[in-house]
Amino acid sequence: MRLTTLLASAASAIVLAGGAFATTIGIAMPTQSSSRWISDGHSMVDQFQAAGFDTDLQYAEDDIPNQLAQIENMITRGVDVLVIAAIDGTTLSNALENAHAAGIPVIAYDRLIRDSGNVDYYATFDNFQVGVLQANSLVQGLHERFGDGPYNVELFGGSPDDNNAYFFYNG
Repeated sequence: MRLTTLLASAASAIVLAGGAFATTIGIAMPTQSSSRWISDGHSMVDQFQAAGFDTDLQYAEDDIPNQLAQIENMITRGVDVLVIAAIDGTTLSNALENAHAAGIPVIAYDRLIRDSGNVDYYATFDNFQVGVLQANSLVQGLHERFGDGPYNVELFGGSPDDNNAYFFYNG
């Protein structure tokens, strides 16, 4: 919740720095198949609307072409700020170029958007620390269930196109 409050403040600052008050913030989320993204999306809508903004929240259902089309549609309709939780942080360069050309600031939410100089802000967590907390919880749970090790654990590193996966793994 703190991150969405910070995000709402950042969007407000972006708009006010430009000398005008934005009316619509486009929010592009990856999927509704995870309660996390549903919760984040609704929290953003609540925070932005409480700050006086209209919102356009869309979920792409983990379909990259769908997310690209949603973002392009938001740009065409003239949203004032884009908040994007990218499905694949390497596929949005052209869309972000169009947003930049239209004067629409872009906030990358949680997932870094790479290969583009047109991301104005990046709002995320301390993903290395998230990995540390996950590992500590795993070790504690193993110890509680099985006593002192050794333990055999198979680690999954996450998707290669998810920049956060590297930080989680290294944590």
